[in-house]
This record gives sequence, structure tokens and C-alpha cells, in this order.
Amino acid sequence: MLISTAGSAQITKKTNQFAWGELPAIPDNFGFAGSFSGVSGDALIVAGGANFPDGGAPWSGSKKVWNDKIFILDKPNGKWKVAGKLPESLGYGLSISWGKQFICIGGSNEKGHSAKVYAILYKDKSISINTLPNLPQPIANTTGAVLGNVIYLAGGLFTPEADHTANVFWSFDLSSKGKKRVWHKLETWPGPPRMLAVAGVADQTFYLFSGTDLIKNNKGGVDRQYLTDAFCYSAAAGWKKIASLPKAIVAAPYPAYNDHHKSLLIFGGDDGVLAPKAAVLKEKHPGFSDEILAYDVEKNKWSVAGKVLKNIKADAQSNPNNSTWPAVTNTMVLWQGNLVFPGGEVRPAVRTPKVIIARPKH
Repeated sequence: MLISTAGSAQITKKTNQFAWGELPAIPDNFGFAGSFSGVSGDALIVAGGANFPDGGAPWSGSKKVWNDKIFILDKPNGKWKVAGKLPESLGYGLSISWGKQFICIGGSNEKGHSAKVYAILYKDKSISINTLPNLPQPIANTTGAVLGNVIYLAGGLFTPEADHTANVFWSFDLSSKGKKRVWHKLETWPGPPRMLAVAGVADQTFYLFSGTDLIKNNKGGVDRQYLTDAFCYSAAAGWKKIASLPKAIVAAPYPAYNDHHKSLLIFGGDDGVLAPKAAVLKEKHPGFSDEILAYDVEKNKWSVAGKVLKNIKADAQSNPNNSTWPAVTNTMVLWQGNLVFPGGEVRPAVRTPKVIIARPKH
């Protein structure tokens, strides 16, 4: 029995409801974390992101490099191709698929954080990019989802060197016109600010799960405070606290999967247990959670709903891309009725070019 401030909930286990597999890998030796991923023109799109192109890590002196390529996969058994470039190298922003457009919001690069919003359209095998109104201010490491025509963005980090997370909740109506076509600042949730949370939508309601706050330590730096609280928001009723998660799921793929309006499913994530030891464990880090958590929106309860595809080989320490890992800092994309998880980070500083697909069994 797990107790939370929102009441108690029995955590039960359910049978895995997906058939798992892999799509063609993104054509890069190391892959990317923080890419923008979505759908336009019935094609899967992966754009931007960052990696360590020498295969190193921060503790070995390697430098993170941001990417501007736009990769396109026209069909599940096809081949990835580079169809264009973002206006700038960018990653760690918010990805939204809406109508025929794929929208890249905010993010970061080597120059800092961005307030730009780019709408990508893939049509007749070519890419076109338009700009939408800028965010109120630059932000990265955020989360969000689209509810109807309205994008909601929650939390993040204003600058790379910020010592506190962004206590923001913004909305943008994609159907608006003229002077109404602006980002709106809304009341935030009744809890700590955060970044790298997971958002979701169900029954005309926006949900915000977990994430991490930044807390100043006595050494003059900041530590991550992993959060397990959760909230829901509707335009009519505002914010409400809901049952806390059984563990943190920081940087898990967003948005949470809406299972026919009954549950919101979250795939893996970082629970923070090994975070302080990352620089010591290095290549011995076992990777992030493969557990699927399901939130029942009617019963306000959590359950374990199966496992993410995971196949760790004997050479995982020296050759991590020979294995298949649950990834963080990536996006869950609905494509042709399936859930797709392109790239991401599989252990600290290690990216993957692999693309995992989950096919609902029902």
C-alpha cells in the first residue's frame, strides 16, 4: 500500500497490452537525445537533438553538439532520409503533432535557450517550415501536450545555468487568428515548479506528472529533487492535485499514452535513485526504468501495466547500441495506430539511434 497526500492507492500489475518491435534506426552512429519527434504528411519526423559525436561523455571531456537535421521515415519498412534542416540546431524543446503540422517549440542549443516556434509541413516529399508566435520567453526541458486546438506547455528551464526551474504554464490556441494568436500565461499547478515532467490529456483535461525541481545545496551548486506528485487542469475548473505516482518518472517519453480515455500510460523514466552515482558508474550504469505506469483517470489510482522493450546484450558496456534500452528525453509519437519512441538517452551521456515501436494488442 502506497500512501500519498492525495490519498492511498493500491499498486497492481496488469498484463502488457503491447507487441513490441523496432523500426529502422536513425542513420547516425550514436543517435540523439532531446530530438523533436512527430508526424506530418503521414510520415514520421525526427528533427534536431544533441549528442556527443565522439562517443564520449562530460566526465571524459567530451562536448555536447546540437543537430539541425530533419529525418523522415515515409513508411515503417522504409529508409530514413534527410529531408531538410531546422532553421538552427536545436533540441530539448516541446514536440506537438497537430493536424498536418509538426510543431517544434522552444528548446536549446550551444548559444542558450530558445523562444522560437517552428511549424513543419511535409508534403509532396518536401519540407516547408513556418514560424508561429514566439514563446513569452526562452525555455527548454519543458513538457506539454495538445488538447483539441490548444497547446499547453508546463515547466522547464529558462537558461542553461539557471539554479531554479520555471514555474510557468502557457497555452496557445492553434485555431486563433489576428491579435488573439498569442501565447497566454495561465495559473500554475499547486505544487513545486519543475522540469522534465510528463504531460498527457484525457476527457478534455490536461495532466502533469512528476518531473524534477532544482534545489540549492550547501556547496554553492544545485541538486535535483525528484518529484512524484501529479495534477490535472481544465479550463473550467482550474488545477486539482491527484494521486501521486509510486515513483518519479523524470524525462520519460511524453505525452502519456491515452488508452481509450480510461488510463494514461507512462513508459519508463528516471526515478533518480542512481542519479548521484552517474559519473561514478559511467558505462556500468544499468540504464533507466522499463516499467509502464498507468493512471486510471476515473479511479484516481496507479497500476503497473507491463514493461518497455529491453534487450541488454553481453557487450552493453562497450557497445551500448547493440542492445535495446528504454530511453528518456524522447517523445512518444502516435503513428499509423502505433506508439513510436525515436532515439533518446539510454544511460547518462549515451544516446541511441534505435526506434522502438509498440503495437496495441486490442
